[in-house]
Amino acid sequence: MHGEPPCRGATRHDHGTGLVQYSVQEALPMHDDRANFAFSIYDFDGSGTVDAIYLGDVLRALNLNPTLAAVEKLGGTKKKNEKKLKVEEFLPIFGQIKKDKDVGCYEDFLECLKLYDKAEDGKMLSAELSHTLLSLGERLSDKEVDDILKDCLDPEDEDGFVPYAPFLKKLMS
Repeated sequence: MHGEPPCRGATRHDHGTGLVQYSVQEALPMHDDRANFAFSIYDFDGSGTVDAIYLGDVLRALNLNPTLAAVEKLGGTKKKNEKKLKVEEFLPIFGQIKKDKDVGCYEDFLECLKLYDKAEDGKMLSAELSHTLLSLGERLSDKEVDDILKDCLDPEDEDGFVPYAPFLKKLMS
């Protein structure tokens, strides 16, 4: 493991073991310039900093989906101009969220919705789907749920059932 460090500013630590170690912050791969690019997009004034209110937006631009609580815990703010983040502060946050990426895939969510499919015919009650969106995971408002259902849900049948797999595909695309 000799050669260039995996990222800009990383230093090698041998400690006489023959093994090269990097700190967590230093181990962020520089080949992933997307993080730096996304950060620069939200650096509106070119100062090399991003307002912490945009931390979640920057992370979501990188195909991550942190909860609002996770963003706040890692330094995001609810008000503008409370705190500024430098790229050196952002990269470890990005690395942490990327490492902790605890987002289910289509198959995971499909298995969850199958629990509501009593007839095992690929359908569930529209009201149960709405209730599930309102009560599980990160809280959504009634309006957010209504918008999601309007955009992604096929029409109900005469008994109030909807096919959940097409809904899920539209939602996750």
